[in-house]
Amino acid sequence: MEFIDVLDENGNYTGKVEERKIIHDNGLWHIHVGVWLMNKKGELLFQQRAKEKKVNAEKWTRTGGHVDMGETPLEAIQRETNEEIGVKIPIEKFKLLNIEKEEVYLAEHKTTNRQFIYSYFAPVDYKIEDYTIQKEEVSNLKYITIEEMEKALENKDEKYTFIKWNRIDEVIQELKKLRENINLSIT
Repeated sequence: MEFIDVLDENGNYTGKVEERKIIHDNGLWHIHVGVWLMNKKGELLFQQRAKEKKVNAEKWTRTGGHVDMGETPLEAIQRETNEEIGVKIPIEKFKLLNIEKEEVYLAEHKTTNRQFIYSYFAPVDYKIEDYTIQKEEVSNLKYITIEEMEKALENKDEKYTFIKWNRIDEVIQELKKLRENINLSIT
């Protein structure tokens, strides 16, 4: 069973803890984390969600997940990268890009997902074969360029989760700035 801290609508901890299923079934506020992993070439790592996932099955997205009870967002993103793709990135390599408040109605589940999304960036020096995927979560990995992201966005390519994200244009601009210094941050 996975337990998650419940937040209020302003992102403050309420002191309550609930099971993940209850959090989602009742539309309770919680924290989700995600990370843009960029290699020396300036490419971003995307993972294809497993076919068995309830939400966004088989779609391409960045690495991420929920913040467990008592865990900080930074600890959670380090844990998620280790669990899902088998690499333990040093905590100091993660840079917080933004925190976004999101409410999304999930028609197929007849519930509203309410979350604060902590988006991180981290430089990596791994090839695809260096990763070890968690089969329950991930079915495949690939690197793509920011320009390929922009093309997918332009074409409304439903294979990618980011095409429906708020402020993705701003994120892309930030990633382009980070790409300019990627070799400096990997060393």
